[in-house]
Amino acid sequence: MSQDITQKPKYFLISDAVGSLVNDIFQSVSVQFPSVDFDITNYPFIQHDDMLLPILKQAKIEKASIVASFINKDLNKIAEDYCEMAGIFYLNVLDQLMDQIVSQTNVKPSGKPGIRHQLDDEYYKRIEALEFAVNNDDGQQPKRFIDADIVLLGISRTSKTPLSMYLANMGYKVANLPLVPESRIPDIIYEIERSKIIGLTNDVNVLNKFRRERMRSYGIEDASLYTDDARIEKELAYANKLYEELNCPVINVADRSIEETATLIIMFFNSTKTPG
Repeated sequence: MSQDITQKPKYFLISDAVGSLVNDIFQSVSVQFPSVDFDITNYPFIQHDDMLLPILKQAKIEKASIVASFINKDLNKIAEDYCEMAGIFYLNVLDQLMDQIVSQTNVKPSGKPGIRHQLDDEYYKRIEALEFAVNNDDGQQPKRFIDADIVLLGISRTSKTPLSMYLANMGYKVANLPLVPESRIPDIIYEIERSKIIGLTNDVNVLNKFRRERMRSYGIEDASLYTDDARIEKELAYANKLYEELNCPVINVADRSIEETATLIIMFFNSTKTPG
């Protein structure tokens, strides 16, 4: 039986550190279900209850399951109690192993998240990249695009933001810019090294479906211009003309996972680097 795309299994992956552990574990499990299209949202660096509670409430609203990697016992308890009360699936992937080690050694854990990364240069590089991606998402601060390792261009619903965050978690500084025919392209785009720019595209029917789902999630049933095929074709033509002008690689994300698209982007990025 084919999956109903309107009923994607939703998972919130929450961590009080960078979140790579819980993300890696979930990815290792989810790839065993290739026919299932998961809706995954990552929440790293959740270190206070006032950051955690809005996420738990949103999970209840969206009927999302929660997988966490909390070192902080207080946050884990808050999440555990809330999810039990709200009927939300909750799993802290560290719980059982930590409890087993405590019982075996009679030594209490330090309770400090992210210790394994403390002196890890790659960890700090990843944090810097994540901050850069957040601050330069969706066309924010275009003057800083010049500092990016990778600049993603694309019309709405071409996976710009999830790709930015995925690549940032690998240590790449990524900025992304939404393309709208009625909006002027920032001059800085023409000053960026062409080897850093990647154009993203999608199929008309896939974009139409994704946009309708997005509008329904906002409680809007009629979004005729946003979901109109002729409008989408106009946006794609505008984007393709810009990609041709910039002479940049173009990736169609229609039939690709975020991981597959990110791999292609890295291949393009590495192929243009001058050997040292």
